This record gives sequence, structure tokens and C-alpha cells, in this order.
Amino acid sequence: MKWISSISHEKDIGHALTELRRDVRVQLDAPADLMILFVTPHFESEYGRIPDAVAGALSPALFLGCTGTGIIGAAREVENRSAISVMAASLPGVDITPFYLREEDLPTSDAGPNHWHEALGVAPDPTPHFLLLVDPTGAVPFDPRPLLMGLDFAYPQSAKIGGLASVLRENCLFMGDRQLSGGCAGVALQGNIDVDTVVAQGCRPVGQVMTITGCDGYQLTGLDDRGAVEVLVELYHSLLEEDQELLQRSLHLGIASTGLKTDYGAGDFLIRNVLQLDHEKGTISIGDHLERGQTVQFHIRDPESAHDELDLLLNLYRDEPSTDPAGALLFTCTGRGRHLFGEDHHDSSLFQSILGDVPLAGMFCGGEIGPVGDSTYLHGYTSSFAIFRPRDNDAASP
Repeated sequence: MKWISSISHEKDIGHALTELRRDVRVQLDAPADLMILFVTPHFESEYGRIPDAVAGALSPALFLGCTGTGIIGAAREVENRSAISVMAASLPGVDITPFYLREEDLPTSDAGPNHWHEALGVAPDPTPHFLLLVDPTGAVPFDPRPLLMGLDFAYPQSAKIGGLASVLRENCLFMGDRQLSGGCAGVALQGNIDVDTVVAQGCRPVGQVMTITGCDGYQLTGLDDRGAVEVLVELYHSLLEEDQELLQRSLHLGIASTGLKTDYGAGDFLIRNVLQLDHEKGTISIGDHLERGQTVQFHIRDPESAHDELDLLLNLYRDEPSTDPAGALLFTCTGRGRHLFGEDHHDSSLFQSILGDVPLAGMFCGGEIGPVGDSTYLHGYTSSFAIFRPRDNDAASP
């Protein structure tokens, strides 16, 4: 197994692909079984040329692509300027199954796992791992959340990770020789491959872990048998001034992925936005459906918290005995990058400083896909890493 990443800043599509071809041939030194391309909207007038141009210049066995306002290649993050990046892989012993799904292709909510296996054309054994590129803004809008729930149901042991195209009206997907609008273009990877995930949501907890004792859909009304607004106001007055300011502009609610723990840490909470506080009604509007009995904790986001969380999660991953990454994809929010950290390449540089010179590509997304606990979610303000390694280490590239 070998992965390589390259990026071009050439403003002409032909020149850019020529530069990428040179890098792929030198670095990969083998036919590309899979190639994933990320492109900025500066090439919008050239989108229609991309599938044929990639086939002619790079000749991958399978080609997948997506548009993003910013892209990542060779572990460099490019925001608000033109670029094209590719991730190419030689994957002996790995079966790669492409699929393209629109809303009408999804099985119904009460369909059995076999209906999902048929819809994707992917058997559950050996365990597949899914890379998902989604365009939510095509002629027919596509909400990826029912797809994620179905994949978790039909393939519970599989990793599912990816992102939403972020160019809005100029979004498109690529698969093989096709340019696609709307839906999900993805691949399932089976055989001699494992896909590990690191999902950094960029927040730190404030206050105490609590239980929801009152809610109605998205409205939070009670925490630990007290009024939710009363609890939040009390929390605000207990914080230092700088954290009070953060609470006013970047407050979130963390929903525990399991209520069975007594000690919660990074990665244990699904982070959701606090949308509105209504003192008169005594409600706090949350960006997800709530249920009584859920374990929750308020969180705030700032650059230091986002850095510290990603640093912790990557170090924990590095220290796992099975870690031997051959390549990685990063799906990060348009609200991170320079906008959050005030510097370029923050997440990519931190990734390589901890895990080494691992080929890394990806894009800035309008929503990030990745697991928290045993379930897969659509996130915001998150960096979701897919880290590839051979299941059989004897097959790794020297």
C-alpha cells in the first residue's frame, strides 16, 4: 500500500494536471488504483473538462472528486485562492467499490440491512470502510443524515468519513467519467485496509456534566431538575471574564455519546450549536433533537481549545500499538483554518508534527462527516481525519 499527495497552484487546468501527473509518477511509481481530486471554484468554467482531463493525464483506475472553497494537498491548506490537489493510492489486496446515491436511491427508514447492501452494491463482509463526498445543493437537495444512519445500521463495524462540498451554487462531484450535481459520491474500501478516524470538534467543556430532565424536540428546558436557562445564567456568572465572552459568542452543548461513563473526556461528546436563548419562555434552542435522560455538558470554542483538543487526540492515536499510517484525508470546516487560528496550515502541520511525514490531502467543507462513539454524524467546525493503513503490515510500502 502506498499513498501520495500533490497540489498545484497553476491557473490553467491542463498545466495543473501536467504538474500533478509528474508528481504522481515520481512519488507513486505504480498505477493509481484510487485517485481523489479536490478543486477550488476558480476552475468552475473548466469543471466539465476535468473527468476526461484526469483520465488522459493521470489514468487512475478509479477517480473521485469534489469542489471546495479551500483545499488541502501535500499537507498544505489553501484558502481563497485557486488550487487543485490529488490523493493517489496503490492498493494491492484492496477491493474498491464506487457508488453514487441521491435521495430517491436510499432505502426507506424501516428497510433491512440487505436493502442497503443492494443499494450500494457493497457486501458487509469483509468489513468495508466508506469515503463520502456530498453535494447537498444540487437541483434536488440532499440531506446526508439519513444516509449516515442507514450506513451505521447496515455496516455497524465500518468507518464512515467525508465531507460536504462548500462552494454552494458552483458545487459539483466527479466520479469516473461523470460530472455530478447533488447527492453522494463515495467509495467502499474492503480487504487489506483499515481506516482509523480522528474527529476533533474544537471545544472545551465548562461547568458540570448534567442530565436533561426537560426538553421538547430542539428546545432544552430542564437540567438536573432545574430550569435550563437558570443553570446557564448561573454558569455564566461563575466563569472568568474571557470565558464569559466566549460563552456569549461561541456556546455549544455537548451530548454524551454514551451515558454509561462517569468520567468524560475529549471525543466523548457530540458538539451541537446553541442557537437561541429565550429568557421569557425558559428555553435554550439546540441544533439537534434532544431526549430526556441524555448526559450533557456546555462547551465553548476558541483557537487554544481547538488546538489542544486536536493535539491530544492525535497524540492518543499515535500511541496506539496498531498505528502505522500510510496516508490520510482531512475534511475540515471552512470555519477553522486561518479564520479560527489566524495562521495557515494549522491542522495539517499539527498532524504531521505528531504522526510524521504522512501524505495528507482533503478540503474545507460545508459540513464534516465522522464518528462520535459508535455513531456517525454530520458536524460543523470540526476536523475529521481518515487515516489509512494496511491491515496486514507485510503489505505496507517500504
